[in-house]
Amino acid sequence: RDHLIGQSEPAFYWLTALIHEKSESRNQHTFLYFAYGSNLLKERLQLRNPSATVHCVARLKDYRLVFGNHKGLASDRWHGGVATIEQSPGDEVWGVVWRMNMSDLESLDSQENVMLGAYSPVELSVRMSGQDLHCRTYIMNSCVYAPPSPQYLKVIVMGAEQNGLPTDYQEKLRAIQTNMYEGPLPVLAEVERAGRRAAERERSDPLCH
Repeated sequence: RDHLIGQSEPAFYWLTALIHEKSESRNQHTFLYFAYGSNLLKERLQLRNPSATVHCVARLKDYRLVFGNHKGLASDRWHGGVATIEQSPGDEVWGVVWRMNMSDLESLDSQENVMLGAYSPVELSVRMSGQDLHCRTYIMNSCVYAPPSPQYLKVIVMGAEQNGLPTDYQEKLRAIQTNMYEGPLPVLAEVERAGRRAAERERSDPLCH
């Protein structure tokens, strides 16, 4: 038996090294993104960033979730304030860490209006299961507080439910006051269509049953 174990050791170490090498290569071509707003919802994020896959749920300490608009200019996309985070000792923001291909980085920056100066990308440390992860996220510049539209908040709540954020945090999200906007939102309709297509694919895939 000892003889067999000895013979297998080189293969074991070779396999371990290969797995490590592949993991390192993968990490060089991907990045971690911490989402706390509408990008909590997979169907929303994957509209423009198809490589996004859930890495984990994580907590950002000493920050709080707020809503507003860059320089007070209302969002044409969401007709109300949109999410950002700001430092607040003792508070916390829960979100989803997505692993994404570097090829989607430009698209993500564009979605967050980085080139227009609305948001700035930052690197923050979030915590999951006793481990710290360094992630890219975005913080609004020159934020003027404003309540979100009900539709925008709905997408955030759906994303929180989809990914199993803590129940008490989900309740806090549902309790956020909105601006009561009732008009159409093309981006919400697009997200809902994407969700229906995903559900149909799942029903028609025999591997899912």
